[in-house]
Amino acid sequence: MARIVVLGSGGFGTSLAVMLDKNGHDITMWSAFSHEIDAIRRDGENRKLLPNIAVSPSIGLTTDISCIADAEIVLYAIPSQWVRTVAKQAAPHLAKNTIIVNVGKGLEDDTFKRLSEVLEEENPNNNIVVLSGPCHAEEVARGMPTTVVVGSKDPKKAEYIQDVLMNDMFRIYINNDIVGCEIGAALKNIIALAVGITDGMQLGDNTKAAIMTRGIAEISRLGLALGGKAETFAGLTGIGDLIVTCTSMHSRNRRAGILIGQGTKTKKAIEKIGTVEGYTCTKVAYELAKKINVDMPIVNQLYAVLFGDREVADSLKSLMSRPRRHESESSWIH
Repeated sequence: MARIVVLGSGGFGTSLAVMLDKNGHDITMWSAFSHEIDAIRRDGENRKLLPNIAVSPSIGLTTDISCIADAEIVLYAIPSQWVRTVAKQAAPHLAKNTIIVNVGKGLEDDTFKRLSEVLEEENPNNNIVVLSGPCHAEEVARGMPTTVVVGSKDPKKAEYIQDVLMNDMFRIYINNDIVGCEIGAALKNIIALAVGITDGMQLGDNTKAAIMTRGIAEISRLGLALGGKAETFAGLTGIGDLIVTCTSMHSRNRRAGILIGQGTKTKKAIEKIGTVEGYTCTKVAYELAKKINVDMPIVNQLYAVLFGDREVADSLKSLMSRPRRHESESSWIH
């Protein structure tokens, strides 16, 4: 049994707390917001984000971040733009032997940093492990078969997390390509937004397949330029995570895209759905690709729609009328 603290009481944080509690671990779930903790304690479930999934009384609920002081493992289930803030708050309370596991998917705005890099900067004395892959909170909490990946600069720490967190319905593989895992996990949200838009416009399965397939090509291009490995993007944190996020109504990114495709203004769509990581990540990826000179036409056109108020039909026309190329030329650089 391990002492584990889950930072973040959103859907995925709650699902992990529920799963790991059933595994027999000593679990505490923290939130910065007292109304979230109070609601879960009152209702016995996260009624807003994970309804009908019981949160056992054995799971500690708190807004006091010092609860991490005696934890063997701290799981970060925090939206990407708040990871640094929470990491700063956590730093004074972390023991040196505590392993940090990040399950969030995104890139930090302005710095373009991967979330493991943010955590390393704020908690330099702790080992960082990345957990990623196709795993909707709703299905993890219900014990549906799920496969994910963990990676760390220290292979032994990745193996330890694999041993502690894995169970019969939550299978964990190890992949030490941390760059590839994080880039695939973050950028798939962008492609899911784009797919959602085409679904909202009722453009059909051919269009969806095209966006997904060319989307993974763009994700791979950026990932390779940043030092990731090609095979990672064919795995769970690449095509696997892309498939589940682009095809499921559990996906907030896809649902937000559907609203936009149906004519809802971007900001209203985001407000209605809640946290939509692909929205912020589109801006970050667009700026990062420009900075390091990587061609990402889908990202470019989605950026124009989300942040430049360009008509979706115009962006689609631009994508379909691009210069002729060979499919195998997957690493085009401007």
